[in-house]
Amino acid sequence: MAVERFGLIKVGGKDATVIGEDIKVGQAAPDFSVHALDWSVKRGLADTAGKVRIIAAVPSLDTDVCDRETRRFNQEAASLSQDVVIEVISTDLPYTQKRWCGAAGVDQVMVLSDHMTAEFGEKYGVLIKERRICRRAVFVIGKNDKVAYAAYMPALGDEPNYAEVIEAARKALG
Repeated sequence: MAVERFGLIKVGGKDATVIGEDIKVGQAAPDFSVHALDWSVKRGLADTAGKVRIIAAVPSLDTDVCDRETRRFNQEAASLSQDVVIEVISTDLPYTQKRWCGAAGVDQVMVLSDHMTAEFGEKYGVLIKERRICRRAVFVIGKNDKVAYAAYMPALGDEPNYAEVIEAARKALG
């Protein structure tokens, strides 16, 4: 059973419970299963072996900040090596994600759903129990499957430091 941490973040102005422990730089990144836009099962690390991964956990693509963040990472992807994969993970249903990606023109990042099992959310310490959404966080996982960067946003509306994330990904390329 995953650890529950109450009061780590607020949702709707009230303290909420985060399920799972925060992951830390230097540790082995846990692999996880999520669903692609066509409902196929994807392994977050195994299916991208040999690549550097930027993994962004977002609450919902249907919110302004998540929309902006995902579009930004989609733009950043164009300037990154082909050895860098960007995965954006939310608990939105794949139908919703597919519709959003089409409307937003997002095609450079892998948008993935943690809706069915919340396995990613628990393993990376981002699952908010009361709403069953992810808290905002960004991770860079090296080709060796070690965590090279981990940042948990203190509030759901806070965006990540994009320059820091991109720099960490470039450093992880070696």
